[in-house]
Amino acid sequence: MKGRSALLYCSTNINNKPKGQTMNTEQSLREDLAALYRIFDHLGWSELIFNHITVKLPGDEGHFLINPYGLHYSEVTASNLVKVDIDGNIVEPTEHFVNPAGMLIHSCVHAARHDILCIAHTHTTAGMTVACQEGGLRPDNFYSTLLHGRIAYHDFEGLTVDESEKEKLVANLGSEAMMMILRNHGLLAGGRTIAEAFLHMWVLERSCQIQTSVDQTGVKQIQVRPEVLSRTEELTKIQGMGQPTGALEFAAMKRIIEKKDPSYKD
Repeated sequence: MKGRSALLYCSTNINNKPKGQTMNTEQSLREDLAALYRIFDHLGWSELIFNHITVKLPGDEGHFLINPYGLHYSEVTASNLVKVDIDGNIVEPTEHFVNPAGMLIHSCVHAARHDILCIAHTHTTAGMTVACQEGGLRPDNFYSTLLHGRIAYHDFEGLTVDESEKEKLVANLGSEAMMMILRNHGLLAGGRTIAEAFLHMWVLERSCQIQTSVDQTGVKQIQVRPEVLSRTEELTKIQGMGQPTGALEFAAMKRIIEKKDPSYKD
């Protein structure tokens, strides 16, 4: 059982650090974050030059890495990621600049949630469709049941460049949620590791894809029994087998990217 996949296991206790994680260095985080941008693009989750994924760097400075504004996800590399401080100031020489909307969202979450290392934001068709639905994500498909009771919501306030929105973003995310649906806008997923953030976004995105697909059939849907939903946490712990959340899935996707184009490490 030791080598079996941790597929579908999403963390339920943010206070327990994932086991078996290697020490993060800035270079290893740069390479993994650049790989994640390439993975998102491979999965069709890129959005022209928009959206953003960040990772917090080791140390007490509050610095984190974000993509250069103006580059496509397929162009992101370890070396061209931009280092910024918690207020959005670029702290190292670079020819690039950063997306103001991305800085607002990521800076306030990184400042408030020290348990979250990596944050991803997407504008996928399925994610935005569910974000526009009044009821949000329903716990009525295989993937969405895994997220039952674990999704936060934030109301739409237009383009996220107004500093006054930070306080509400943080309040709506709360102290435990790792995933949030930005109403009328898109998806947000975080994790204690880059791998965990990836798996959280993958499960959230798949949940939205299936919900929108089922909705298109126009037929009556089968509801999941409450007693099944109440066992979600118990069942996901069994499936996870104590493995680091998302580690096997992220490693598999990195191997695909490595074969496709290893330039992300440059």
